[in-house]
Amino acid sequence: MLERLIDRHLKARNTWERGGENVIHDDATARAYGFRGGLVPGITVYAYLTRPLVDAFGAAWLARGTASVRFLKPVIEDDEVTLAGAVTAREPTGVTATVTATTPLGDECATLTATVPAGSPTPVNPALYRAARLPAERPVATRAVFEGLDVLGTSENLYDEARAVEYTARVSDDHALYRGPAAWAHPGFLLEQCNRALSRNVQVAPWIHVGSVVRHLGGARVGDTLATRGRVRSLFEKKGRNFVELDLLIVAGRRPVAHVLHTAIYRLPPPDPAPR
Repeated sequence: MLERLIDRHLKARNTWERGGENVIHDDATARAYGFRGGLVPGITVYAYLTRPLVDAFGAAWLARGTASVRFLKPVIEDDEVTLAGAVTAREPTGVTATVTATTPLGDECATLTATVPAGSPTPVNPALYRAARLPAERPVATRAVFEGLDVLGTSENLYDEARAVEYTARVSDDHALYRGPAAWAHPGFLLEQCNRALSRNVQVAPWIHVGSVVRHLGGARVGDTLATRGRVRSLFEKKGRNFVELDLLIVAGRRPVAHVLHTAIYRLPPPDPAPR
C-alpha cells in the first residue's frame, strides 16, 4: 500500500514579468502557438511540486535529495492545481517518492520523481565547471551557436532575506524552513538560476522549459550568492522542435549547492498562420 504525502491545492500564478523576453508566457503569443493562454513557467510549477516533499522530508530533501521533473502539459494562470504524492519505496539506500500536478480538466501537467538518499550525496568537482564572463552581446540561439560554446557565462544572484520573502510569496509557499535569517533557499529559486544560465547567454524566445534532473549537494541558505556555471551537454530535435540540454553546477562561493541537467525547447516550429 502506498504511503501518501499531504495533498496541496492552489491557484496557479503566471510569475512571468510582463514585458519579459520569453513571450511564450504572454497570452497572445501562447495562443498563436495553440495553447489556452500564457504558460505558467515550468520553474514555478516545479516550485509547487516541491512542497509535498518538504512537508514529508524537510531539510533532508533540501540538503541531499534529488528530483527528476517533466512538464507534460501547460499550466495556465488561475488553473486550480492539485499536487498529490506518495512514497513508492523505502529501502536501506533511501526513500523514493513521486508527486504529480493535475488540473480540473483531468490533465496530468507535470510529474516529479524524488529521492532522499540515506547517505551523503555523491560530490561534484567544481573545477570541472569553469567560471566565465557573460557575453557583452548575446547571440541568437542556434545549433551552431550552441555547438560553438565551450563554456557558458556564469550568472550570479544573491538570495537574501528580501529575495526570500518575495520569492516564496510569488510561488505561494509559506513553509517555515524558508523563513528567517537562517532559512533554506527555495529549491524553485535554484531551478530559476538554470533558466537564467540559458537566457543570460543567448537570445532565445519563445522557448519552453520541458524538464530537469536535480541533485542537491548541500543546499543553499539565505545570504548565499549563487553562481551558475555550466556547458551545453546535448542538442537534439523532435517533431520540428529544437532542444538544448545544459549541464549546470550551482555554487555558493566554493561550495557546490546543486547539480542540474536542464532541458528546454529553444526553437519552436512557426505558429500556424491565422485564418483569413
